[in-house]
Amino acid sequence: MYTVCVRDHFMIAHSFRGETFGPAQRPHGATYVVDLELRRPELDPDGVVTDIGKLGDCLRAVLGDLNFRDLDQLPEFAGRNTTTEFLAREIFDRVAVRIEEGQLGSNAAGLSSMRVTLHESHVAWASYEGTLS
Repeated sequence: MYTVCVRDHFMIAHSFRGETFGPAQRPHGATYVVDLELRRPELDPDGVVTDIGKLGDCLRAVLGDLNFRDLDQLPEFAGRNTTTEFLAREIFDRVAVRIEEGQLGSNAAGLSSMRVTLHESHVAWASYEGTLS
């Protein structure tokens, strides 16, 4: 399996509900480093997994919709704890839509899976991984 990965970052504010979260129930900020990995069993006709520049642009656009936002104020997250795990899945879904819309080009049809990893720090991170249609 071939893999390509791009990295970017974004900053948000949010809070959590529930005793599990202790002091994180209060508003706080987070800066996430995001790794986006795409995989395919065979290279495309150009000899790559995907165009790395287009992939970086795609991730930057998705993160741009969240960057410097208070997630508690966004209607699409109302009633949700926007945990690192939750955000990894949200970014996965948003990137998957862009891939389906053709933002990575016609050779993206051979992509088989994707993993999104959000690094909270150098010692803690969470990921979401799934197949692509």
